[in-house]
Amino acid sequence: MQAIETDALIIGAGPVGLFQAFELGLLEIQAHIIDALPEAGGQCVALYPNKPIYDIPGIPVCTGRELVNNLLQQIAPFDPPIHLSQAVTELQQEDDSRFFIRTSAGQSFVSKTIFIAAGVGAFQARKLALDGIAVFENKQLFYYVEEPEQFNQRTIVICGGDETAVEWAIHFASTAKHVTLVHRRSELKADKHILDQFHDLHAAGKITFCIGQATGYASSDDQLTALEVEDLDGHTQTIPLDALLVFFGLSPKLGPIADWGLALSRKQIEVDTARFESSIPGIFAVGDINTYPGKKKLILSGFHEATLAAFAAAQVIFPDRPVQLQYTTTSPKLQQLLGLQKPASD
Repeated sequence: MQAIETDALIIGAGPVGLFQAFELGLLEIQAHIIDALPEAGGQCVALYPNKPIYDIPGIPVCTGRELVNNLLQQIAPFDPPIHLSQAVTELQQEDDSRFFIRTSAGQSFVSKTIFIAAGVGAFQARKLALDGIAVFENKQLFYYVEEPEQFNQRTIVICGGDETAVEWAIHFASTAKHVTLVHRRSELKADKHILDQFHDLHAAGKITFCIGQATGYASSDDQLTALEVEDLDGHTQTIPLDALLVFFGLSPKLGPIADWGLALSRKQIEVDTARFESSIPGIFAVGDINTYPGKKKLILSGFHEATLAAFAAAQVIFPDRPVQLQYTTTSPKLQQLLGLQKPASD
């Protein structure tokens, strides 16, 4: 697979990574984005998609998903390619000072600059700890739902007790053949209106709620056929299934970033506060992944960091071009880049 050449590579498609693409676009810097999760949004979508956020400037309240959708709409004029479900596994600097990057999907890039916007690290699903069950991943065992339609009229078992697990149980109650939710405790973590809906469906027999822990599974002819669950009294029941969905939350992993030779402090990348550049020139770090005196882990702080990092990167990418501060309210050039007005005719 041929390496993709680009001006900038953004590692992380959370809010700060997406806004980084916007700021780079205003400076006419081509960017690609990589994220380990199957959809853009980072923690906002993976951990609290429906929780309200109150401290985004100019937006009194929005959910995590609404914020991400707005950011995706904002960067749409620049159309940065977003490469999902892959993590960066290798980074090395070439003789011409550009960076070579390879991902877990086998894709490779050559970029003039790198922007690490990986939050607290690449999020990975917490796996079901049953020996040998990994062979069914992405066949009958899933940690993310990308195509809900594939589970229509199937017998589904869902493991987990947070909002994601409960919401998917509710969703599949109307499309699957049957849904069983398995959780180690009777208490589920979700907003009241979601829990009310879940309990109504449970009372109506649309969802079976099983309190216990998965201790084993059954298979036949290379097919996963059932999950074995032990309840609080030590009794085991076998639950037939066609598909097993596991939502145990996400675990952040710093991963190979720790081996790239960057100056780190408590697993965070040290940066200066003028350029938000790391100890390796050309590699910038923005958002929760970085650290500096007075650092505050807020989304709005990451937006500020992304802006200064973009201007610093422009000096690297266009060394012979002066970097001018322009305003989207008055600059015809910026408005043209945003698709707000047509280029002047010759």
